[in-house]
Amino acid sequence: MTELPTPLATPPATQVVVDRRVLVGYDNYLAAQRAVDSLSDAGFPVEHVAIVGSDLKLEETVTGRMTNGRAALTGAGSGAVFGAVVGMFLGLFTSTTMSFVVLVLWAALWGAVMGAAFGFINHFFTGGKRDFASRNAIVAGRYDVLVAASHLDHARAVMEGAPGPADTMVVEVPASAGLYDPAAAQPTAPDHRAVTEPAASGHSPVTEPAAPDRRA
Repeated sequence: MTELPTPLATPPATQVVVDRRVLVGYDNYLAAQRAVDSLSDAGFPVEHVAIVGSDLKLEETVTGRMTNGRAALTGAGSGAVFGAVVGMFLGLFTSTTMSFVVLVLWAALWGAVMGAAFGFINHFFTGGKRDFASRNAIVAGRYDVLVAASHLDHARAVMEGAPGPADTMVVEVPASAGLYDPAAAQPTAPDHRAVTEPAASGHSPVTEPAAPDRRA
């Protein structure tokens, strides 16, 4: 019996890690976008730039009070648009322009009626648990502009020569920047195990020993 050769195992795909360093940081996205635009205007290869948002949070902006009438009006608008799209699709099979226009108008009208009815009924049965309209967005507390380590000096020179936007920087570039790690930049809690009392006259400061580790 002939033994079949064992197929070679496919090596796992290796993830390429790019060494990016912090160039500047802002508290809003538009400022970070303008910084990248200034780099692009100066001819900097912006394919080596990335904008990273940190401290993500959900922001819900209330746009107004929601009533049965407003829910019906909103549903009517959505239904009219949907009906018009369906009417235009069906109108492609008509022979005259007048038939096409009439079909689109009738479809939009029926879509508005059905959308208004659906919106009214849907809000009516909520029982007033959500009587407001809002929109949601994911925002970040800080936006860092990162540049590949091989192009960091060039990017700094461009940023120093370009007029900077009047925005608040929230990240300072360290003297010797390393790999970008937002968690490493957060302050650590002080060690309260050693408490030093003020020295009395003629006596040296008294230091209380740290509590023994009872985990062992």
